[in-house]
Amino acid sequence: MARETITIECSEARKEGKSPSRYTTSRNKKLQTEKLAVKKYNPALRRHTLHKEIK
Repeated sequence: MARETITIECSEARKEGKSPSRYTTSRNKKLQTEKLAVKKYNPALRRHTLHKEIK
């Protein structure tokens, strides 16, 4: 199976002392080998922030 489930977490919330938002998504690990980074909405900060893939 080429698709794997990954978790992305907000990279800006911990710096501001708030709880980070997390999303789950999937990616094709054969075609996309680098870590995923996407702008998503963080409800604690009430704005779109950069979310990076975590282990």
